[in-house]
Order: sequence, then C-alpha cells, then structure tokens
Amino acid sequence: MIIQSVSQLIGNTPLIELPIDVPNNSHIYAKLEMFNPGGSIKDRLGQYLIQDGIDKGKINDQTTIIEPTAGNTGIGVALAAQQHHLPTILVVPEKFSYEKQTLMRALGAKIVNTPSEGGIKEAIKKAREIESETPNSYVPMQFENPANPATYYHTLAPELIADLGDQGIDAFVAGAGSGGTFAGIAKYLKEQNPKTKSIVVEPEGSILNGGPAHSHRTEGIGVEFIPPFFQEVTIDETLTISDADAFEQVRQMAATQGLFIGSSSGAALAASLKVAKELPANSTIVTVFPDSSERYMSEHIYEKEA
Repeated sequence: MIIQSVSQLIGNTPLIELPIDVPNNSHIYAKLEMFNPGGSIKDRLGQYLIQDGIDKGKINDQTTIIEPTAGNTGIGVALAAQQHHLPTILVVPEKFSYEKQTLMRALGAKIVNTPSEGGIKEAIKKAREIESETPNSYVPMQFENPANPATYYHTLAPELIADLGDQGIDAFVAGAGSGGTFAGIAKYLKEQNPKTKSIVVEPEGSILNGGPAHSHRTEGIGVEFIPPFFQEVTIDETLTISDADAFEQVRQMAATQGLFIGSSSGAALAASLKVAKELPANSTIVTVFPDSSERYMSEHIYEKEA
C-alpha cells in the first residue's frame, strides 16, 4: 500500500477479541487505537478539529493553533496542524508524561507548561490568555467543541458496527477525559440499538461518581468538571476504577497477550470485566484502548507501587 501522507493512516484501526477468561462466557472486543500514526485515538480528533476549523473559516493558512491538552490531543492536533503548515502552541500541565511532550515538540509544536496542581482548568485559562495575546489564533477547545464527539460519532463508532456486523453490541465501555470519545460513540451505538448499555469509566480522583477530586496515576481519563457532551447521551452506569486495578491489567496484557496498553486502557479493561459479571451469558462487550504504554515509560507504568 502506497500513501501520500500519514494522515491517510488515521482510523480503521484493528478490533481485537481479547483471548482472556471473561465472566459468563462473554466476549470483550477492544479497539486498538495505538495503531493510529500518532499513537493514539486523539489523532482522529486532531484531524477533525483542524478540518472543522478550516471548513468554518476559523483557520486560514496563517492561523496559530492553540490548545490546552493532557497530551494525546496535543499530539493529534500538532500532527494535523503540521499537514497544513500551521504554527501550534500546546498548553500542558507539567505533570503529564515526558514522552507525550517530547512527541509534541518533535512535531514542531511549542509547549507551554502550567503548574500540575492547577490541572487542566489552569491549562485552559492559560490557553485563553495566549489566544488574547496572539493575532489570528484559534483555540479548538476540545473540552467544549461539538466537533469532539462528532469525530467519534462519524469515524470510530461506524467502524465498530461494520466490524461486528450482525453480532451486535450488548455493552460499550470507555473512559472519559474530555468526554468526547465516550459521548460520540455511545450516541451512535444507542441509535443503532437502544438496548446497548453505555458504561463510562473514571479513575479514583475523578468526580463523575460524586467522589472527591484528587490526583491519580491513571492518565488520559478522569474529569475535574462534568463534560458538556454528556448532556446529549444516556449513561447507564459509571464505574470508578482504582489505579491498582488499572495498572494490574496493563501488566497482564503485556505479560500474557503481548499488548502494550496505557493506563486508561487498563482501567477500561478492568471495568469491562466487571460489566461482564452483570450481563447475561455470551454477551458482547466493546471497549477502546486509546493508546500504548510506550509513552508512559518514564512514569514506570509496569512497576508495582510499593
């Protein structure tokens, strides 16, 4: 296969049926989003956000792109902006993975770090400040842009239906950060089959289940405020997964399946196994593995905490 641009490799990622012991003889399928060229599910979002901005006249060939990000969206945005030769400034809380920030810089983006304790809210505030000081700039703002859930509604969700055909999907399980991935896919799947259960996953320290906000090792998911996209989708259940359970699945997938998954993927898998216990026998559960462990090696992703 000959291609003209890495952007042509975004999407149509593999869907694996995990050959593991699943309760009630059910089946867990996982979308392997690390096979996107930038290494994560957010390549889809970066491409969609930039094209949406161009289509709406908010981006021209001189526009500076500015975005607050925990990392993967920044890589996706930088990758898409590079295709259009657009300068890019990414605002990242300094605590997030060194590997992600290195990749953003490698793609030509300028990184502005904000204090870790301020979380993503501080990064958003800083991005708006930079926007006000930068002529002809545009902040796609993944956390409130309808193009975020639309990305997955129009790309990943139809791929799931095409892959599984008449088999159907009994439950969809996925983590939430900005909430766009979960909302877009869940909405599409509910339209295809209203009986499909939608289960959102968060780490301890996220607020969806009403617990107190605090730091957590699991990266890429967890919210400090309720994503606005959740107003448009039915959530059947919210599962809160501990860092210990998430990282145990990360280690197990590498040791037994040769799959190098990130901690948000580990949380999604731990939640999927819990869901399998609740569903009838021989159910089909679909989840998403957003990225790989390789961009978290400096975080000692395979080491057990003392």
